[in-house]
Amino acid sequence: MVRIKRVKIHHEGTNILIMLFLMLAALNIPLWLFMPGVAIPAVCTAGCAIVYAFVFNFFRCPKRVYTGPRKNQVVSSVDGRVVVIERVFEPEFIKGDAIQVSVFMSPMNVHANWFPVDGTVEYVKHHNGRFLSAYLPKSSTENERSTIGIVTPEGHRITVRQVAGALARRIVTYAEPGMEADIDEHLGFIKFGSRVDIYLPLGSTVELSLNQQTRGGLTPLATLPEI
Repeated sequence: MVRIKRVKIHHEGTNILIMLFLMLAALNIPLWLFMPGVAIPAVCTAGCAIVYAFVFNFFRCPKRVYTGPRKNQVVSSVDGRVVVIERVFEPEFIKGDAIQVSVFMSPMNVHANWFPVDGTVEYVKHHNGRFLSAYLPKSSTENERSTIGIVTPEGHRITVRQVAGALARRIVTYAEPGMEADIDEHLGFIKFGSRVDIYLPLGSTVELSLNQQTRGGLTPLATLPEI
């Protein structure tokens, strides 16, 4: 017997999906009632169904449990594609040189954001900014963004930055100072395409390569150095 998994929708999308359904219904019902023939109503309904399916897919929210080792382990925060691996200066929480690993999310990816490590949230700050394409390197410092600083049980300082993109106009951050970070839990949500940057201490071993696909809460991203 095949067991069909129930598709869970993230609570950030519930009201949007309800309103979109009502708007599309209001558009389609008069067409079927008053438009002669079936060609035009059928084409309109099919188009609306595609639009609704796209938005529905965007807000899906799978339950994930990381089963690998957790000590000194960093896990990808999001579904997407690795677009940056480089050494940079991170001035906000680490306040020093760090290894930046950035994952870009297309509108087709799950957009829930998971904590990349276990630990304690010590810093959260939202920055207003522009809405440049999330592909651009300067989007990390010029776009609308939220920065979360986490200290692991071993004492490593990790920075996570949710970055808005050209389509993403709302960043939702659940993390708060003093909160316990857990790899299996969500730190936030970004609506409609964006990226997440993770800054790691020097000496970390990145386990991904450029253009590799990741799954939030599941794909090992890096191993932190022993302290």
